[in-house]
Amino acid sequence: MVRAVRRFNRFYTQQIGVLGPSLLGSDFTLAEGRVLYELAHHRLPTATDLGRGLALDQGYLSRILSGFEKRGLVRRARSAADARKRHLSLTRAGRTALSRLDRAACAQVAAMLGPLAPGARKRLLGDMREIESVLAGRKPEAGECVLRSPRPGDLGWIVERHGALYAELRGWNVGFEALVARVVADFAERGESARERLWIAESGGERIGSVLLVARTKSVAQLRLLLVEPGFRGRGVGRSLLDACIAFARSGGYRKIALWTEAGLEDARRLYERAGFRLRSEKSERRYGGAFVSQTWELAL
Repeated sequence: MVRAVRRFNRFYTQQIGVLGPSLLGSDFTLAEGRVLYELAHHRLPTATDLGRGLALDQGYLSRILSGFEKRGLVRRARSAADARKRHLSLTRAGRTALSRLDRAACAQVAAMLGPLAPGARKRLLGDMREIESVLAGRKPEAGECVLRSPRPGDLGWIVERHGALYAELRGWNVGFEALVARVVADFAERGESARERLWIAESGGERIGSVLLVARTKSVAQLRLLLVEPGFRGRGVGRSLLDACIAFARSGGYRKIALWTEAGLEDARRLYERAGFRLRSEKSERRYGGAFVSQTWELAL
């Protein structure tokens, strides 16, 4: 795992061009460019504030700021509230220098994204958000989640994401992905109706989840393919998908919803329990390249 992270770091630092002696062909180093950015985006910070926020050694930061002052990029002003403190701000020359850096950075990123297909861009941005949220120990910024009917390309996405995520999280092989493909294909052939429906959860134009409700019998609906992208879990997306299924099942005259899941999916179990589902049976199985405990849950409507 450590080697994989280091390999990615080597790749990405080369990709964004920060290995050279200057940043984006400017007169600044990477650290100096970041200090300029922070000065522009914080109201009258002190050197201590900057050092704490950037986790920079105060001696190193002091040398950077002194260099900025000599170049006329930064000014210091004594605090009116505390004479011991000196607030920092960019001069007009400093703002101009930052503006040039910002334009160069935007052009560099645009050049990197330009050759990518729209789907690849979405995956890249989603993965970046997930990396940021995991390493920072927080959830991504919330955005409005919209539930909609499937569009061309959505069914293939459901198959691909189930196959990839369950291989990563549970170690399951392509047998599971093949099962998902059959479920999706069967539904596509029948199409949505007053008794069966599939929802896609979307945020900011990005697909972040799915769920399918199908008829198992005249009175029993079956919930299938509930998925929420890892970076969007814990934000109510799964509950919104589940609530949509329950409301649809009630309007369709079903008396019960059943679902199959795997005992190791703790987040899903808690979601089902909060919605009122009850565990009815479980058994040990060996499928999809591994051993696990399958469970059947039911909700009386």
